[in-house]
Amino acid sequence: MHLIYIDESGTPEIPGNSSHFVLAGISIPILYWKVFDREIEQIKGKYGLQNKEIHTAWATRTYLEQSKIPDFERMNHVQRRAAVTRLRTVELLRLQRAKNPAQYRQTKKNYAQTEDYIHLTRDERVRFIEEVARHVSQWGYARIFAECIDKTYIDTSITGKGIDEQAFEQVVTRFERYLQNLGTDDPTCCGLIIHDNNQTVAKKHTMLMRKFYFSGTQWLKVEKIIETPLFVDSQLTSMVQLADLTAYAIRRYLENGEQKLFDIIYPRADRRKDGVVVGVRHFTSPTCACKICLQHKSALSTGIQPTTSQT
Repeated sequence: MHLIYIDESGTPEIPGNSSHFVLAGISIPILYWKVFDREIEQIKGKYGLQNKEIHTAWATRTYLEQSKIPDFERMNHVQRRAAVTRLRTVELLRLQRAKNPAQYRQTKKNYAQTEDYIHLTRDERVRFIEEVARHVSQWGYARIFAECIDKTYIDTSITGKGIDEQAFEQVVTRFERYLQNLGTDDPTCCGLIIHDNNQTVAKKHTMLMRKFYFSGTQWLKVEKIIETPLFVDSQLTSMVQLADLTAYAIRRYLENGEQKLFDIIYPRADRRKDGVVVGVRHFTSPTCACKICLQHKSALSTGIQPTTSQT
């Protein structure tokens, strides 16, 4: 049994607030779930983040309050948290007096999303995320699957599918193919999808999965993936948080050229025996020169058959 944990980065709406939508999944054998989960919790503990959610986008932001606190880096974690909380309380009271409800609500939301990390400097937060990514990159039994859609190059009126639907079908197809390759004649080799919980997405992806069971995806029959997706609270499930990290790392690389986190995590992308990546695709311009596209072009130029992700 293999579990694939799925999360997204960016928005599927056009134009939305990102140029790309990335749906990423990280697959692990169920036998290693407890070991891998314990390893991630141990890393969290080193940074005072026991039982806290890894939300990469919020963790790696700059927190303005920290730059206003003298000798912030010299403080211990308790002192840092107290100092930041004090400044944030002052700011929220100021916004209340200014009678700016929209900014007050947004600021309060931002503070809530970053509350778990305020005792760490930005360098420490980035180091924490990179340490988690490096750990995942060493999990030989883990595989990454992702569909990365450049929204400036897709016409949903032609595909007849929403961006998130296309991405989900692609990830399901590649995961199913991976399972089939692992155990063609083994009925016990199967997979289960575990998705970050979102009520709108839950209903849509559940219905899509039921459709795939009866008629297959556009490319193959679904025989190894069992049940409809399970939707879980990412705050309580470290493995879904790793899918969030993966999706974020890929999107930031494609949109902003941020390579470090991408280069750490990308080696876990599903590959064929000849090393060609088949688990990750970048749907974009034919002239794209990102690492994902260049590898696919190189494989085709040498006579290698198109990969699963290019069908």
